[in-house]
Amino acid sequence: MKDGPFIFQMVGSTPMSTYPHPLPVCEYVPLSVIPDSVGAFISTFHDAEKIISRQPGYISHRLIQNQSILHHFILLVEWDNVESHTEGFRKSADYLEWKALLHHFYDPFPTVSYYTIVS
Repeated sequence: MKDGPFIFQMVGSTPMSTYPHPLPVCEYVPLSVIPDSVGAFISTFHDAEKIISRQPGYISHRLIQNQSILHHFILLVEWDNVESHTEGFRKSADYLEWKALLHHFYDPFPTVSYYTIVS
């Protein structure tokens, strides 16, 4: 593939490329956790995911662990739009709780990027 891989996702039996509603946005966050804190991070994340999953505009999330470098993770969160994350969740009281639970595990602090499904 000269242009790189493409993602093709279905909503029910309808391809997303023809889905009549706006496509969701995927928040991509590569996480580097302090190596001695991986177990505590995973345990705490199980509590924190309850916070993010109740946010307006939230669709889904996954926390993916690297199998070669166990303190590296990828957090993927689907939102109905970027503003649900930046203007909604990030400006909410729930975000302060999320931050208190998780941010001290990161070294360095992660950079967030947003992606949309194009095919």
